[in-house]
Amino acid sequence: MRNAVRAVLIACAICLSCAGCGGASSDVKPVPAAGLGLHGNPPSAQIGRPAFTLSDTAGRAYDFHAQTAGHVTLLYAGYTHCPDECPTTMATIASALRSLSPTAAAQVKVVFLTVDPRRDNRKVMRTWLDGFHPPSPFVGLTGPMRQVKRAEIALAMPAANRKRAPESYKSGAYAVEHFDGLLAYGRDDRLETIYPSGVRPSELASDLRTLVGG
Repeated sequence: MRNAVRAVLIACAICLSCAGCGGASSDVKPVPAAGLGLHGNPPSAQIGRPAFTLSDTAGRAYDFHAQTAGHVTLLYAGYTHCPDECPTTMATIASALRSLSPTAAAQVKVVFLTVDPRRDNRKVMRTWLDGFHPPSPFVGLTGPMRQVKRAEIALAMPAANRKRAPESYKSGAYAVEHFDGLLAYGRDDRLETIYPSGVRPSELASDLRTLVGG
């Protein structure tokens, strides 16, 4: 029940739906959020940093709560075969981080959770994530589908679903419809804001400076 309530709170706060990569994405645009003055859409209630464990691209167990606690953290759930939303979001994050000072950028953890573990093995994810040339490596998380689903529940995200992909996707036999918001957690381990697709690198960079305190 608690997870269901959290999911409703997030959904009501950001008015985002699952978006099939390659299809129409949410037309909700980032707006200044209350409190810290962040862009994106703030949750309507206090939501803490969730706990779940998956494997990183080195094959090590990665406890999301323990290993990101106390850090500004950006989390995005997507997949490497995505033709548009996922690479655009990760490129936006990389661009925003490059515009920060090295000290500020080092204080931000970026986590990419695959919702397509069948194709996104550790090697595939590492190569894909490194292609965005971030100042520091993005963390990539994968694991058995049942564990990925548990992580989605912990994050209060709508479940991702496979669907047949049009030939124009060039993404293999199927695409994945998934939640397309970028979650931002603060040092206090609370969910501070959720960015819908289309957030600008300059907006994200400005918010990260606020969250890291410089």
